[in-house]
Amino acid sequence: MWPVRSSNNKSAACLRCHKQGGMGGARVLDGDNKLEGEVAISRSNNKVRGRLAAGRYIDAATSLLRWGVAADACNAVNSQCKAYLSAIIVYLYLHDFKQARKCYDDCTQIAAFLSSDQNRCASKLLSAYREGDIEEIKRVAQSSPISHLDHVIIRLARKLPTGDLDGLKIEDADEHETLNEDDLT
Repeated sequence: MWPVRSSNNKSAACLRCHKQGGMGGARVLDGDNKLEGEVAISRSNNKVRGRLAAGRYIDAATSLLRWGVAADACNAVNSQCKAYLSAIIVYLYLHDFKQARKCYDDCTQIAAFLSSDQNRCASKLLSAYREGDIEEIKRVAQSSPISHLDHVIIRLARKLPTGDLDGLKIEDADEHETLNEDDLT
């Protein structure tokens, strides 16, 4: 479980988020490390682990993205960024570069993620995929931001890349070729 530190008493928001979104919670700690409330991010973490173990990777990625939203409501920036990086890794493990890229693009719209180590790690990972650089992918998978994720996600990251990277280069090139700059529709 990743403890969440709350400097401005966000425990009510965490509880509300837990009840509304069904996302697990976090331990919400005030500045003195006193436990204010406990919601179940650990339950969410167990759901993600269970979905990954069952091979339900898309469901796991969706849960991780929801976890990121719940962490945002709790002002748990570190947990939020870890959840988003984890979702990107799950998509890459599925060899779905396009979905990983969409996920990354969506996550970079969030200021907290944009300025994080997890963002820089995801960016390096996606660049290595785009360039087809297997050694760089393996190096990034050993990096500190990934080493601080849940052990199930670390295992997935250390197995990267899965599949043929040459196909990714072709798909990425085709995507840019079909873009018509004069077509504004």
